Amino acid sequence: MEVTGTWNQRGVALLRITVGIIFLWAGIEKLVGPQPFDAAGFLKFGTNGTLGWPFVSGEVAEGTIFNPTHAFWAGLADNAALLSGINALVLYGEIAIGIALILGLFTRFAGAMGTLMMLLFFFAAWNFAYGIVNQHLAYALICATVTGLGAGRYYGLDGVLAARFPAGVRRTLMSGDPVPATA
Repeated sequence: MEVTGTWNQRGVALLRITVGIIFLWAGIEKLVGPQPFDAAGFLKFGTNGTLGWPFVSGEVAEGTIFNPTHAFWAGLADNAALLSGINALVLYGEIAIGIALILGLFTRFAGAMGTLMMLLFFFAAWNFAYGIVNQHLAYALICATVTGLGAGRYYGLDGVLAARFPAGVRRTLMSGDPVPATA
C-alpha cells in the first residue's frame, strides 16, 4: 500500500514512532525497575481472565477461572527454563520492537513481532470485563496497521536503506520498496 501526501506520510510516521515509544517505555520500565522482571506472577495469577455482562452478572466467586488458556500460561510459569526465556523475550523484545519502530528500521518484522506479542498478551490476560476491545487488542491492531502500511518508508531508515537490500528482504522484513521521490 502506498501512502500519498506529505501529511498522510507524517501521520503514518507519527503512529509508528508513538507505538515504538510505548514498547520502548514498557521494556525500559522492566529493565530498570526496582525488582528484576519476572513474568511468573502474571502467568500464574494474572491469567484467570475476566468476563463482563452479558456473560457474567452478579457476584463472581474469588478464584474463578474464565480464561480457557489459563492452564497453558500457568504451566509456562512452572517451567524454570522456559520462564527464563520468556522473561528475556518480553523484556528485550519490547525494547527491540520499540527501537526498531522509532527508527523505522526493519519495520515489518518489528510490527509483526509487536502484533504477535500483543495478541499473546491479549489471550493470556483474557480481560473482557469492559468488552472485547482492550489495550492489548488495540496495540495489536496498530502494530498490524504499521506493518501493512510499510510505515518505515516514511521518515524512517527503511526508506533510506531500502535500495541496499534485496527485494525479498525489503518486502518481508523492511517496509517494502523505496518510496519514489516526488517533485
